[in-house]
Amino acid sequence: MTDNHSQATWGGRFSDGPDALMLRLGESVSFDHRLAPYDIKGSRAHAAMLAHVGILTAEERDAIHAGLEAIESEIEAGTFEWDTAFEDVHMNIEQALTEREPAAAKLHTARSRNDQVATDMRLWLKDHCEALYDALTEAMRELHAFAERTQSVLIPGYTHLQRAQPVPMAHHLLAYMEMLDRDRNRLAMVHEQANVCPLGSGAIAGTTLPIDRAFVALELGFTDPEGEPRLTDNSMDAVSDRDAYLDFAAACNTIGLHLSRLAEDCILWNSTEFGFVQLPDAFTTGSSLMPQKKNPDAFELIRGKAARLNGNFQTLSTLVKGLPLTYNRDLQEDKPPVFDSADQTLLILEVLAACLPGIEPVPAKCAAAVADPMLLATDVVDYLVQKGVAFREAHHLVGALVALAEKEACPLNELPHPKVKKIHEALEADWTEVFDLDRALAAREATGMPGPKSVAQQLLNWKERL
Repeated sequence: MTDNHSQATWGGRFSDGPDALMLRLGESVSFDHRLAPYDIKGSRAHAAMLAHVGILTAEERDAIHAGLEAIESEIEAGTFEWDTAFEDVHMNIEQALTEREPAAAKLHTARSRNDQVATDMRLWLKDHCEALYDALTEAMRELHAFAERTQSVLIPGYTHLQRAQPVPMAHHLLAYMEMLDRDRNRLAMVHEQANVCPLGSGAIAGTTLPIDRAFVALELGFTDPEGEPRLTDNSMDAVSDRDAYLDFAAACNTIGLHLSRLAEDCILWNSTEFGFVQLPDAFTTGSSLMPQKKNPDAFELIRGKAARLNGNFQTLSTLVKGLPLTYNRDLQEDKPPVFDSADQTLLILEVLAACLPGIEPVPAKCAAAVADPMLLATDVVDYLVQKGVAFREAHHLVGALVALAEKEACPLNELPHPKVKKIHEALEADWTEVFDLDRALAAREATGMPGPKSVAQQLLNWKERL
């Protein structure tokens, strides 16, 4: 069935209006209405520029600005009526404005929806990079506080999910500080990439009208550190470029990957098999059948959201991979995954920041796990190296010690010395001194290592940076 309503923005050359199914397929206002504040901001700047170059009178500019302000108030109050017949946020606002202010019929002069949406999205990206940067920083503060209170709690570090070497729990947690800081850097780079004004590029080839692109860029805050305007250099790239969207989704995806790994560690640590921590009741749930259960749902959902963030990035990658220049309608579908990435990343960062203060270590369980003498087998290798044994030979010799301990069903550090001495004469009576945990960690004080002084310095460095 055909809708006889003529599409007011492009319907001049059509004899029939779009089919109702086409309206359903083509509308984007159901999701891009969230760009309204940025669209109004861009329109306000565009109107000011048109008046600046003499295309609008001062009175027309002021009338447009007043109308935009009224519409913005209605949108904020939730009373503005969105109409899918006008497809998107841009045309909904323009149609409502034109009904109130006749001068608004001139507002779209020298611009296209192509450069309009590119501008809106760059403004949106800048704001949301800043919001996520702040949320990352808050999560890092809570992670830092968690690390501070676990400096003296020793746990096994793991490789292949097998006990490897002893580390303070704080050192383990500080590894995630490094990851999240790299995530902040990625967001800062996306912010910088988005901070270039595409308005004035038109649909594809700019305009013959005497616009002032620098004026608009300054009005909208697309400036370098010296306050100079930053403008896109190629009109075709400006309206078809989605790199900042991809990089934003990629940054959110990487944040999700990092939080998923942290969530997995917390899930494991909280399990009965590990028992290293207890999670707060407020971020766990029970079972509808088994009354004893306390499930780590918040962390499992963080882990699940990471998959969703990865899917959003894959959606965008697939969307743009085969598009010819310049704009294609496929690009309408670029917004839902970007919006969703922002929403879900912000949510899981807020949940993490709220959950971390309630996590309590269980020192007795941690101490029992880290007491395993096998965790210091590598220190025995180092002991032999200091005795002049080549590393490869020392590694082989300690492997033989481990095999002997397994055969004797005896802890490594309790092997009878006569049997130890038979493996290599360099294994003196003092070889068991390497199994002292305090000694082992005190020997690891170089930069980036898990010695107590090194960890304390890492904590201090992060405190200053945060």
